[in-house]
Amino acid sequence: MLKIYGIKNCNSMKKAFDALNEKGLSYEFHDYKKQGIDAETLKIWLEKIGADTVLNKKGTTWRKLSADEQQHALSSETHLIDTLVAHPSLIKRPVLQTASGYLVGFDEAAYQQLSAS
Repeated sequence: MLKIYGIKNCNSMKKAFDALNEKGLSYEFHDYKKQGIDAETLKIWLEKIGADTVLNKKGTTWRKLSADEQQHALSSETHLIDTLVAHPSLIKRPVLQTASGYLVGFDEAAYQQLSAS
């Protein structure tokens, strides 16, 4: 079963939901704005996907952090996880967990390759 993480009212999320629904794929949605995100999940993501892919430095949430806060977040994995737990909008979206790994961000071609298996 697919599990998609993100924020409901996000354009990338809407595209991802539409693509999954069009293909008739069932999925579980985890809204980390409402449900939060735990350190364990983030640790797995950072190991499997990497901080550069998980952390959205282009968004307004990152730009609103002070230079000291940004530097602190990037100083260690623990600090980054703490920052992401405190500010889940810093996580790129969507994060789609599949049987074979993760897709981060919406990529039409990658979503078209998904199957029900």
